[in-house]
Amino acid sequence: MTDSPAPARDAVPTTADPLDRFVAVIPAGGVGTRLWPLSRAAAPKFLHDLTGSGSTLIRATYDRLTPLARGRFLVVTGEAHRAAVCRQIPELDAADLVLESEPKDSGAAIGLAAAILHRRNPDAIMGSFAADQVISPDSVFQSAVLEAIRTAASGPRGKIVTIGIEPTHPSTGFGYIRRGEALEVEGAPSARAVVEFVEKPSREVAEDYLATGEYLWNAGMFVAPVALMLEHLKANQPELFAGLTEIAEAWDTPARDEVAARVWPTLPKIAIDYAVAEPAAAAGDVAVVPGAFRWDDVGDFAAIGRLNSAREVDSVTVLGEGARVFTEDASGIVVSDTKRVIALIGIQDVVIVDTPDALLVTTTEHAQKVKNAVAGLKASGDTDVL
Repeated sequence: MTDSPAPARDAVPTTADPLDRFVAVIPAGGVGTRLWPLSRAAAPKFLHDLTGSGSTLIRATYDRLTPLARGRFLVVTGEAHRAAVCRQIPELDAADLVLESEPKDSGAAIGLAAAILHRRNPDAIMGSFAADQVISPDSVFQSAVLEAIRTAASGPRGKIVTIGIEPTHPSTGFGYIRRGEALEVEGAPSARAVVEFVEKPSREVAEDYLATGEYLWNAGMFVAPVALMLEHLKANQPELFAGLTEIAEAWDTPARDEVAARVWPTLPKIAIDYAVAEPAAAAGDVAVVPGAFRWDDVGDFAAIGRLNSAREVDSVTVLGEGARVFTEDASGIVVSDTKRVIALIGIQDVVIVDTPDALLVTTTEHAQKVKNAVAGLKASGDTDVL
């Protein structure tokens, strides 16, 4: 956690416009083991420019949300990443940075953000958007978030709203959201009730989902009144709720560091989907707004090849400032963090990641298996490259 408490933020105003109550929360965690050796514990994927756009993933996330949040942010990340995050988002105030002493999964990260915001203003509406996703165009994304904010503010208690991605193919790598009846929300014509969240399906089941037109990909985006988020967290994870409440009560006081250091390590690990979203959906408190924007969670190096904004050398996608690549009758992706010349001749769908202390060679078909190398290196004690 931070060394000393920052001053409390000004209270979010309560007005007729729900956008005035909106605070953007950016959880920036996870190592991204499928993107090793580029992504590591000390420099996870959200700190990298993986699209060739000139902007890192976390910076792009911040910029995308700025027109809606208007300076109201919380970034939740690990203590080890404080300096890098502050360099990439220098606008961030100390009070806007929530540092985890150790990873505790999204339930604790997003739950603590909700608890802190609730202490500052019980009427706040939070929107949680992961730091490591690629989205375009921003305008379509912002329109969907605006509908989600209006839906979150509707009714006497509001709604927990997820933004579901319109599926482009029967993916087996994502969870799905089954949407139900349309909701009558002013300014949010596409809002629907959520019937259920479902886990990653088989190929056959995913094809059935697409055929019905009722299912969206679950991208882990949530917009909700903080009071409703905490209500469901208390009902379903009372131990986690109690610990987060204790930390939040001390957050803007001199006791913050002592309380956080004592309580945070004791918190249970659980994803926000299981802690809040799924039980809230069963209780009828969750809505969904479809997102027609392009979305990618950059889960492996094959995903980087799909993004297409990086430099192309023949049929090879090249990432890395000053990368020196020669190709002949080759295809795939090269990520270079060195000045070493890389020559590809007569090889298809290759993935090469060259860093000063580690070299990865695989194919786009096997890109998901890179995490196995990380596990093997960790087991063998070669943690200096992780």
